[in-house]
Amino acid sequence: MKRSIIFTIILIFQSVVAVASDGKVAVCTACHGTDGNSVNPIWPNLAGQGAEYTYQQLAAFKSKARNNAIMWPIANSLSEKDMWEIADYYSKMPIKISSVAEINISGQKLYRGGNPEKGIPACMSCHGPNGAGNSPAKYPALRGQHAMYTASQLNNYKNGTRKHNMMNSISAMLSSNEINDLSEYISSLY
Repeated sequence: MKRSIIFTIILIFQSVVAVASDGKVAVCTACHGTDGNSVNPIWPNLAGQGAEYTYQQLAAFKSKARNNAIMWPIANSLSEKDMWEIADYYSKMPIKISSVAEINISGQKLYRGGNPEKGIPACMSCHGPNGAGNSPAKYPALRGQHAMYTASQLNNYKNGTRKHNMMNSISAMLSSNEINDLSEYISSLY
């Protein structure tokens, strides 16, 4: 049993080193950090994100289903194998959660319980109680994501520039204050 665990750890380490040394993630590091933890609050953390979700997003950038002038040329140059290797690499990197002085209580209530009066479901029903996401369902991890990035994405869903049927309809019901509260709370999840 111990040998198989050690062997698995060695294989994971070798694949991480191979992707990093291939330079496939080199261009990613400028915005997303060397370990997938972005220092700029407008760019997302990729560390700890499910590989399936990251692959899906790279494919969406490549096809322009998710239109982004910065990401399209990068994703467009990647093969399917490259996208899977990059996604797998970042899924194995630990996310760094910044400490938060105080938890946004309004955001917490909305994340955990939704708003039944407005028909808004609890965010945790898809993204999990601690924001770890649901990798098999391709629901992204949100924990520790920059509040500024999360707010921008919720606003993109709300105005339709980012497409996802469920997220578009939910975000359309959120006020600006609710988006800010949710985004602040999500940044505190770990």
